[in-house]
Amino acid sequence: LPILFPQQSGLYEYKIFGGLADCPPKLCADVYMDLDFRKQWDQYVKELYEKTYDGEKVIYWEVKYPFPLSNRDYVYIRECREMDVDGRKIWVVLAQSVSVPQCPEKPGIIRVKSYKQSLAIESDGKTGSKVYMYYFDNPGGMIPSWLVNWAAKSGVPTFLKDMQKACRNYSKST
Repeated sequence: LPILFPQQSGLYEYKIFGGLADCPPKLCADVYMDLDFRKQWDQYVKELYEKTYDGEKVIYWEVKYPFPLSNRDYVYIRECREMDVDGRKIWVVLAQSVSVPQCPEKPGIIRVKSYKQSLAIESDGKTGSKVYMYYFDNPGGMIPSWLVNWAAKSGVPTFLKDMQKACRNYSKST
């Protein structure tokens, strides 16, 4: 995992390069974008939905954190585009946190105000996908930065394994 270290926050920004064998890029993008299906396979989802505010689709996502930490929530916009780059099909997903007055902070849950993600998915030339992801969030609260960084380093490989399993189960459930 190549990583960048922004001095101002003490938290890492992540660049992830990986592969999802036997998960074609369109399926991978579909699974990633399907919020209802994510509730079934992502054990950390407490609440997840999309609503439209002032003509803009906004996602609300509450993430379960282990005791004694408070849950975190995100309010963000995201977009997925299928692109053709020199004959290569690439799915690009961009997401970033936004402030929406209709989605106020909830007591006991810490709002993640700084979240940014870029994801690119393309064929690995066989039956799977190559995945590139840039990711940053600042979970806020009183969590030591070393613990946040450790959780992200161990959580990303777990997430990719869970996503691969979700891809295998997606066609059965939809």
